[in-house]
Amino acid sequence: MNIHKLPNQLIDQIAAGEVVERPASVVKELVENALDAGATQITIEVQTGGKKHIKITDNGQGIAKQDLALAIERHATSKIDSLYDLEHLSSLGFRGEALPSIASVSRFKMTSQHCDADMAFCIRSDGGQVSGPEPAAHPPGTTVEVTDLFYNTPARRRFLKTDRTEFLRIDELIKQLSLSRFDVGFRLAHNGQIVRHAQAGDAEPLINQRISQLCGKDFMQQALHIEHQRGDLKLSGWVAKPNWNRARADRQFFFINGRVIKDKLVAHAIRQAYQDVLFHGRHPAFVLYLNLNPELVDVNVHPTKHEVRFRDTRLVHDFIFGAIHQTLAPARMQEQTKAAESLGQSFESVPVQDRMAFGAGGFGGQGHARHTGATAHSSLNYLQKLASANPHAPTEEATNAYGGAQFPEANQAEGIPPLGYAKAQIHGVFILAENKQGLIIVDMHAAHERILYERMKQRFADDQLKNQKLLVPIQINVSAREVAVVEEQGEWLTQLGFDISVTGEESITVRKIPAILAQADVEELLKDVLSEVVALGSSTKIEGAINEILSTMACHGSVRANHQLTLMEMNALLRDMENTLRSDQCNHGRPTWTQLDMRQLDKLFLRGQ
Repeated sequence: MNIHKLPNQLIDQIAAGEVVERPASVVKELVENALDAGATQITIEVQTGGKKHIKITDNGQGIAKQDLALAIERHATSKIDSLYDLEHLSSLGFRGEALPSIASVSRFKMTSQHCDADMAFCIRSDGGQVSGPEPAAHPPGTTVEVTDLFYNTPARRRFLKTDRTEFLRIDELIKQLSLSRFDVGFRLAHNGQIVRHAQAGDAEPLINQRISQLCGKDFMQQALHIEHQRGDLKLSGWVAKPNWNRARADRQFFFINGRVIKDKLVAHAIRQAYQDVLFHGRHPAFVLYLNLNPELVDVNVHPTKHEVRFRDTRLVHDFIFGAIHQTLAPARMQEQTKAAESLGQSFESVPVQDRMAFGAGGFGGQGHARHTGATAHSSLNYLQKLASANPHAPTEEATNAYGGAQFPEANQAEGIPPLGYAKAQIHGVFILAENKQGLIIVDMHAAHERILYERMKQRFADDQLKNQKLLVPIQINVSAREVAVVEEQGEWLTQLGFDISVTGEESITVRKIPAILAQADVEELLKDVLSEVVALGSSTKIEGAINEILSTMACHGSVRANHQLTLMEMNALLRDMENTLRSDQCNHGRPTWTQLDMRQLDKLFLRGQ
């Protein structure tokens, strides 16, 4: 066959293969057009999962009569006019491919009245054959109807799923778009029945109401608000506390400049931020909005516009990671700060040697003082200092005097710390404490494990990583791009304790490694690190490997079940929890404590009923 030019209709159908994958793709493109047109109310009506009929109505600025036919021609758009516009995009659409692609594989009708016009006009397309425009009755705004999707490309139609499955994809899409624009009202109907109705409004109560409707009330109850900015980068939204996690990644919504995005770099940064506090195999929940200068992100990567490319991947990755990490770490720090003030002494005011002794050897931890550099003396000095710093903390003398009853001083004190004061120990596993709200139950092993882990990490950060010279240097074959990473990131690798030199176009030699990684598979670790840096611009695998070892050390060094603690030791543990970041979860993501308030306790015993 000789080279020849394809017919326009076939070109549109080929393009439709990239843009229009299923009914949800049609809805996405049409709703994004409505948002770009300034709509504040959008109604989506579908039948049989969108396979039979899709109707999108908006109250945007509308389309002028002379532009209707042009709107369904390939590469015709009102959103960009030059390369500068493409590099500074503020609209969701810009390619000029969606409408002609949709019209080429369906029976298409578009009715619109421009905001400055006196009447509306309608245009039709049947598999790419256009007729109109002709006068029509329609309020200001636009309605697009798509009937019999893929009727002229039956092979594509056979790939569609059941009506229910296709509608669920549309429903999920509308959920995402509803979260992207709180100032726009969305109404979704399937087979004549209203499924979703989100009212427009950017006031805080309406925003919270919409998020509760779309993500669940329990999400908002467990969510932490995030507001973080650095230069041109701003991250805002909500991240769920680690103990509110999901079996599937079905509560994860991320938007870049208002656009729904699924990006590997973003996913990696968020996963790393939750690494130390999320239970194995579970997924975090979040609704996050990243706003940045359009020049720093390229959305012209894929026809579906789900993927983006950042100019500085490492900057974006580290910013997202840092913002979420900081938000998760001090989830209760305001309360903890107040508690420290009421105690008149913070953890940092205790001498370092006493803190480290308590961290490594306190509560019966054995064999790990050498890892933290702590001296071998007992934690008694530290415990006594805490007790004396807190005049309301129960002491053994007070216990004997009151016979284990409540302490008047603690009840009358205005500065009761968040985790209260210890009352008893259950089966050598749980600590019972009383605070203002009611009863606190603490898993002492999980809590002590987190405390030790955070101290070990801080110790390593303060002392910097010690390295050791290899008797036999390791030569590793890598790609040319990975060799370039070693040359570019040499200072970073040195700070982590590595001595690596480039010995060939596709080989490197390792002469020193961090001492703590002496038993690790260094070759595989470095290959993974370099591969990740090439793909994402950064890597936390080395720090992750070190933290995994520290976590194991903390687990073995923490207080074990059936170890009896005095009240003074229990209170020392509670105060340490209040002054330790991420103390709500242990290193494996399990909760370390829970609260039962007086209302819950009354309910258990039917009091007041």
